[in-house]
Amino acid sequence: MRVFLCEKPSQGKDIARVLGAGQRGNGCYRGAGVVVTWCIGHLVEAVPPEGYGAQYKRWAIEQLPILPERWRLEPKAATAAQFEVVQQLVAKAGELVIATDADREGEMIAREIIDLCDYRGPIQRLWLSALNDASIRKALGALKPSAQTLPLYFSALARSRADWLIGMNLSRLFTLLGRQAGYPGVLSVGRVQTPTLKLVVDRDREIARFVCVPYWTVDVLLSHAGQSFTASWIPPEGSTDAAGRCLQQRVAQHAADRIRAACDAQVVSVDTERVREAPPLPFDLGTLQEVCSRQLGLDVQETLDIAQALYETHKATTYPRSDSGYLPESMLAEVPAVVDALLATDPSLRPLIGQLDRNQRSRAWNDGKVTAHHGIIPTLEPAKLPAMSEKELAVYRLIRGRYLAQFLPHHEFDRTVAQLACDGQPLVAVGKQIAVSGWRQVLATPEPDDADGEDAQRSQVLPPLTSGSCCGVEHVELKVLKTLPPKPYTQGELVKAMKGVAKLVIDPRLKQKLKDTTGIGTEATRASTIKGLLDRGYLVKKGRAVRASDAAFTLVDAVPSAIADPGTTAVWEQALDMIEAGQMTPDTFIAKQSAWVAQLVRQYRGATLSIGLPPAPACPQCGAPVRQRTGKGGAFWSCSRYPDCKGTLPIESPTGRRSAPRKRRAASKAS
Repeated sequence: MRVFLCEKPSQGKDIARVLGAGQRGNGCYRGAGVVVTWCIGHLVEAVPPEGYGAQYKRWAIEQLPILPERWRLEPKAATAAQFEVVQQLVAKAGELVIATDADREGEMIAREIIDLCDYRGPIQRLWLSALNDASIRKALGALKPSAQTLPLYFSALARSRADWLIGMNLSRLFTLLGRQAGYPGVLSVGRVQTPTLKLVVDRDREIARFVCVPYWTVDVLLSHAGQSFTASWIPPEGSTDAAGRCLQQRVAQHAADRIRAACDAQVVSVDTERVREAPPLPFDLGTLQEVCSRQLGLDVQETLDIAQALYETHKATTYPRSDSGYLPESMLAEVPAVVDALLATDPSLRPLIGQLDRNQRSRAWNDGKVTAHHGIIPTLEPAKLPAMSEKELAVYRLIRGRYLAQFLPHHEFDRTVAQLACDGQPLVAVGKQIAVSGWRQVLATPEPDDADGEDAQRSQVLPPLTSGSCCGVEHVELKVLKTLPPKPYTQGELVKAMKGVAKLVIDPRLKQKLKDTTGIGTEATRASTIKGLLDRGYLVKKGRAVRASDAAFTLVDAVPSAIADPGTTAVWEQALDMIEAGQMTPDTFIAKQSAWVAQLVRQYRGATLSIGLPPAPACPQCGAPVRQRTGKGGAFWSCSRYPDCKGTLPIESPTGRRSAPRKRRAASKAS
C-alpha cells in the first residue's frame, strides 16, 4: 500500500482527488492501493524539561543547564487521535510519499513521525508549488528521491533543538535571576525572538534620544515660456549638515532676500537622461508582507494567512512561504496557460493582456537564483474572485500585478536636472517626463507622501530649458523645518529589517562572516515570531507601528549582548543553511550550541541583574503581588494567588497607556 502523508486535511483532500482516492475513512482518504492521510501541523513535539525528570518541574538555577543526552518526542495531546491514525497507516505502508509543505518545517513534520513510527520502507517526496489539479499532477509525475530532501530535515532538526536549548535554559536562568532582582515577570529568551525584540528596542531608544534640529530651505517658483516650475536653493558649504540641509537661518534669509530682489534667474546647465526601470520581481513572502503592511495596513501574520488561503483554499496562487522572487526557466512554457487563466478569472483584464509580450523574458527567469521555492505567482487554472474576501482579493491583485509586469515594457522617463543662478544664488530644478508607462500601469500605487515637498518637485514637468534661458521669479518661500526622528517600525518594516540584518550588524567580525542576504528567522517563521512577541506583551501595537514595552527593555538589558545581537542569530542561520547544503552535521551544530549554553549558565549563575523596572503592581482585588501570564488575548498581570483570587491588570504600553481591560476568565486560560 502506498501512503501519502500530507501536512493538513485540505492538502490531503486535494491530493486524494487527483489520485482518485475518493473513499473517506477515519483521518484519511482511500483508493486503489493508495491511502492519503495527514498531520494537523506538528502531530508530535519535543518533550519539555520535566519530561526528562520530575525534578525539572520546579525552576531552579542549580539544575541548569538541561542538556538532553537522547532527545525525545511525544504526540501532542490535542491531536493524539490523528497521530494514532497516521501511525497505524504508516505501519502498513509498503511505500511512503512525503506530501507535507515543501519547506524545512514541512520536511520535519513528516520525518518526525517517520522516525517515531520506526518506518524503514522506501520513501519518496512530493514537491508541490501549487495545489491546483494541474500542478499536483505535474508533481506526482516528478517525485523526488527521499535522500534529496533529507538535508532539509537535518536543518530543521538542528533549528528545533537549538531553539529548545536556548529557550528552555536561558528563559529559566534569566527569569530566576530577574526574580532575585525583584522582577516578577517571565523573561522569555529565544534564539530569534530576542534579537528581533532588540531591533525594536534599539529603534525606540534611537527615537527617544533624537534631538530635533531646525533647518531652512528656500523654494523658488519660476516661470518660462508660460509654464511655472519650482526650484530649490542650494546652500553653501559650511552652513549645512551631512545631508546638505542649511542649519544657519541668517544664510538662508540672506539668500531668500537676494532672490526676491532679483527679477529673473539664468539657466546655467540642463542635463537630461533617459531612465529605464525594469519591473520588480514576483513576490517572495517577506516582500509581500512589507508591501501589504505599507499599502494595505495588514499585519505580517495576516498577510501570511491570506497568502496561505490563496494557495490552499482558493488554489489561486503558488506556495507562499518562499524566500525567492525568481522563477525557474522551465516555467516559461507555462506563461500562455497562466495568462489565459488570469483572463478567464477576470475578463476585465483583456485590454491589459492585449498589451503583453508573452515571449518577453524578464530578469525574473533565472535558474541560478531559484532556491527550493520560486516567486509567488498565479496558478495555471482560473480562480473564483467572488469567493475571495476583500483583503484576499487585494493581496491576490498585488501578486497578479507583479506577474503581469514581467511581460510589459520597462518603465521609461526622462529625468532633467537644471542648474540655475539668481543674483549669485545657486538653484536646482528637477523634472520628470514619463516616456513609456510600461509595467507601471499595472503596479502604479502612490505612496502616502509621494505628493509632498521634494517628491512633488521631482515629479514635475519642466518647460523646455536651455543653457542661458531666462526664467522669471514669481515667488520665493523661506521655510523653517525640523529634522525628524527615525520612524518606529511597522510590522512590514520589521520583517525587512530581520531579512537584511547584516546591514545593521556593528561588530566587524560578525559583519565579515555574514552574507548580505543572511537574515534572522525564515520566511515561514518571521510572522509567528512577531506575533509571539505581541502576544507576550514584549511588543505593543500603536497604529501601524510596533513599539517595545517596558518588559522588552528589561529583557534586552538583562540578557548577554550575544543573545540579543541579531548578528549572532544570523550566523546561526548561516550554519543551518550549511546543514541544509550538507556542509555541516546537525550533531556538530547542536554540540556547539550545548557548549555555548552551558558556558552562559556557568557565567551568569551567580550574577545579579540590574533591573530598571519598579516591581509589578499589586493585585487590584487582594493587594497580593502579580505575575505575568499569557492568555488568548496576549500577556497580562495575574494575581499570584490565582485561582483563589482572579484579579488581573493589563500590561503597560511604552506610552504609559494600558491596553483594554481583559475579562477575568482570561486567567484560567493563561499559560
